[in-house]
Amino acid sequence: MSDLEALAPRVIARCREVGVRLALAEACTGGLMAAALTEVPGASAVVERGFVPYSNESKGEQLGVPLALLQAHGSVSAEVAGALAAGALERSWADWAVAETGIAGPGGGTEAKPVGRVFIAVQRRGRAAVVERHLFEGDRRQVRRAAAARGLALLLEQLGVES
Repeated sequence: MSDLEALAPRVIARCREVGVRLALAEACTGGLMAAALTEVPGASAVVERGFVPYSNESKGEQLGVPLALLQAHGSVSAEVAGALAAGALERSWADWAVAETGIAGPGGGTEAKPVGRVFIAVQRRGRAAVVERHLFEGDRRQVRRAAAARGLALLLEQLGVES
């Protein structure tokens, strides 16, 4: 069992325990967090909705990420990860959001933002987002799965702090 599959039942159990609904904004993982969570029985009590804003246009249209923010910082940035989480909360009934944006590769990386760079944001409604910056190793599949697993782990950590 992978980290992602091991974390999903823990997230569902913890969210059910504290009465939390989730929104997910998965710009790099393409829905891997939502897929892992919805494999778990009882997920419908937790997963409120998910977004896959893969293009810059969809980040704006689906989640209200300002074009100026994308132009100033790039789609792979702490600022955009935070805006994705905030947008997911604004456009859902969820209590918490998990968002990520990154470069899974094999192309698309630069010296400043190499392949494997991922920003993950977790936000509780009415609070500021907690944003982490990562550089995950491996191929495209490994980067995406590592990002999804870390997103769920960060949520669990924040739920422990907040509850």
